[in-house]
Amino acid sequence: MLSHDASANLSKMLETERVYKKFQHPKITAKGEERAYVDPTQLETLWINTGTLCNLACENCYIESSPTNDRLVYIKHDEVKSFLQEIKEKNYPVKEIAYTGGEPFMNPEIVSLLETPLKESFEVLVLSNAMKPMMLKKNQLLELQKKYKDKLKIRISLDHHSKELHEKERGPKTFDKALEGISFLAQNNFKISIASRSFGKESETECRQHFSKLFDTLNVKLDASNPSDLIVFAEMDQSKAVPEITTACWDILGKKPEQIMCANSRMVVKRKGDKVPKVLACTLLAYQKEFELGETLEESQKRIYLNHQYCSQFCVLGSSSCSA
Repeated sequence: MLSHDASANLSKMLETERVYKKFQHPKITAKGEERAYVDPTQLETLWINTGTLCNLACENCYIESSPTNDRLVYIKHDEVKSFLQEIKEKNYPVKEIAYTGGEPFMNPEIVSLLETPLKESFEVLVLSNAMKPMMLKKNQLLELQKKYKDKLKIRISLDHHSKELHEKERGPKTFDKALEGISFLAQNNFKISIASRSFGKESETECRQHFSKLFDTLNVKLDASNPSDLIVFAEMDQSKAVPEITTACWDILGKKPEQIMCANSRMVVKRKGDKVPKVLACTLLAYQKEFELGETLEESQKRIYLNHQYCSQFCVLGSSSCSA
């Protein structure tokens, strides 16, 4: 009869030696190694998903946004306000409220969603494709820009500097319309940035050089060499094999867990059928239940195990962050 300690050690050994599929066991990799994790530091950015409905159905949208996907429903102003109140009550050092979608400007309450945190001295970032939904709100946006200046930031998704590749992802007649939106924002002194993606064999240096020429053509005063003006995200492709990240990888890669975005950010979503919004670990994993952390920011301050290929592909190996 094994002692309690011997039995526990044997169970642990058998669990460690068991062969799992990749990204299956929350704490152990397929090779039986300890999975990397991230502990919360200071909450600096609160992401809020405005809903997955979008005017486009992009070929490789990580959240599968489309004109028909309402798996994440439109979040309400009062629901967002409750999280802003919690930030104040708990004295969280949140600097930025950031909105993503879907296309945020399709949310009927988007203007009040933007203005309420601005009134309360937060910086506000909103992601957009800069097309018709945004342009329909241009008068309200101009009023917000007049009041709050650079406190309101708009990041426009432009998948590539060429019309051909951008429209391969986003569909026909999307490139020129996006450029019109970018020009409108630039001409009216909005604080803007561009989010692109790394495609194929083009190096990041080449990508930035081409964008620099595009900015010159548009007379947009952005510095393509500045990662704050032009963010080139690592590609996310679930069909590609990617390695799992272990605790030993931090030293091997020369990185620290606190550099990963789930250390200092959280995302709020409202799933279809849910009575209240939920807080998630990450902007990229809206549908994975294991990354759901509770209904409040306080409940969400938990250790995050990097048990998804996006954790490896985008955040750790890709060195990307939605808050960049």
